[in-house]
Amino acid sequence: MAETSVASSGDSTPVPAPAGARRVLQCCVVATGLAGIVAEYTLSTLASYLLGDTIFQWVMTISVFLFAMGVGSRTTGRIQRRVLESFVATEYALSLAVAVAVPASYALAAWPDWLPVALYGFTFLIGFLIGMEIPLVIRINAEFETLSLNLSNVLEKDYIGALLGGVFFAFIGLPRLGLSRTPLVLGAVNYLVAAFFWKTFRHRLPSRFWSVGAVAVLVLLAAVAVGTGPVMLWGEQKRYKDLVIYEEQSPYQKIVMTQWRDYFWIYLDGHQQLSSFDEARYHECLVHPAMLAAKRHGTVLILGGGDGCAAREVLKYPDVKRITLVDLDPAMTRLAREHPLVVAANDGALNDPRVRIVHEDAYQFVQRTDAVFQVVLIDLPDPRNPGLERLYGVEFYRMLRRLVPPGGVIVTQATSPVFSREAFWCIHDTMRAAGWKTVPLHANVPTMGEWGWVMGMREETDHLPERLAEVARRRLPPTRYLDPEVLRSLFVFGKDLRRGPEPLLVHSEKKPVLYRAYEQGLWETY
Repeated sequence: MAETSVASSGDSTPVPAPAGARRVLQCCVVATGLAGIVAEYTLSTLASYLLGDTIFQWVMTISVFLFAMGVGSRTTGRIQRRVLESFVATEYALSLAVAVAVPASYALAAWPDWLPVALYGFTFLIGFLIGMEIPLVIRINAEFETLSLNLSNVLEKDYIGALLGGVFFAFIGLPRLGLSRTPLVLGAVNYLVAAFFWKTFRHRLPSRFWSVGAVAVLVLLAAVAVGTGPVMLWGEQKRYKDLVIYEEQSPYQKIVMTQWRDYFWIYLDGHQQLSSFDEARYHECLVHPAMLAAKRHGTVLILGGGDGCAAREVLKYPDVKRITLVDLDPAMTRLAREHPLVVAANDGALNDPRVRIVHEDAYQFVQRTDAVFQVVLIDLPDPRNPGLERLYGVEFYRMLRRLVPPGGVIVTQATSPVFSREAFWCIHDTMRAAGWKTVPLHANVPTMGEWGWVMGMREETDHLPERLAEVARRRLPPTRYLDPEVLRSLFVFGKDLRRGPEPLLVHSEKKPVLYRAYEQGLWETY
């Protein structure tokens, strides 16, 4: 066997060692680095999906994970003997922990009070085990490299693995394998690390004990692989009142459809996006006031609206020549173009030749385009995280002024003036601060509660409700909810909902305030 000059731990005296063992050890470090970072991202994504509040869950999950790594690293100082056995045992334990974490968390969906305990418990356990890996590897690697190279080489391979893990999670793990199969891949990676490591150093390990352990762990991993799908489906179903008929994890969000009688609901990351029971109320209020207020509708821009229902309402106007619909997620627009229930709801709007679909971030699209649009409809999810929050900022509304000519109109959904009153008026104040003449609207959408929109125009808005009601009598296309009188009522706010004397609350990228205003809303009362 080929030999290499290496040093024992804490000594520079060369000792013979098989060259193959050193290469295996380096590959193992890369693999554990990959598995470790993917486990961290998977747990953070899982926590944000099951517990909500994406930024908070990512911050806390990563913080607990790193703290646990420190505890695990500290614990290895107590391991004075059997370092090789400890590393193999750590990898076997990790393979089971990462594989079990996701289905176990979904299984606790029926007991939501215990869910955070389980999620952060798994986060601590997996972080603890990953924290043990590098100190143990460094001690093993001391047999093969001098002290001056040991740390740098081990950490280099670990960081290379972390880069590969990030690429894997972003392009393969989350979008293609999803939360169900990615942990199984991680479990397999840790298992293979233990297996190759045991095979390489089998002359130093009690073969019968570790061979039995390898078989036992493999059997358990196979059982987890078989049970993960049904357990996750059961847990997903427990999160919703109605029957889950469709689910997909895209690179951007978890899409779930449920059905009750002849109606369906679409949820994005657990938040209701649409219900066929009353979506007409929402989309008619979003679209028709703006379309009736605009002088022309030749070109219309829809930001969001991947379900196609806003486009359905716009296409009712015969003078519409082109709709540009910008939605980040191809999975959402594919659902709207292909799923029979959704296609029936949107009347096949996204298959209309007048509709051009662009899969791009709405902020970036508005920033780069030089097209002109007579009407801009902003049908985006609520500003529940900083990524969405910037699409409600003063900078964004100022950029839209460049795209909309005189006589044009913009309108955005603006959350609930009842359950999130401060956020609603913040959106109104922000649009006004960007130079728009603003008009607030609201209506009752039973499955969502009292909902609001804010319309922006270049021209003065005096007597706008009366003027729009008159226009509606002549030009309002067929609708399920709106008529001229209902249209005029959208602009009437009760005393408890009106803009009060408090100072303007303007949201900007330099001073973000909307996200917290939204989170502090009284959503639990609905």
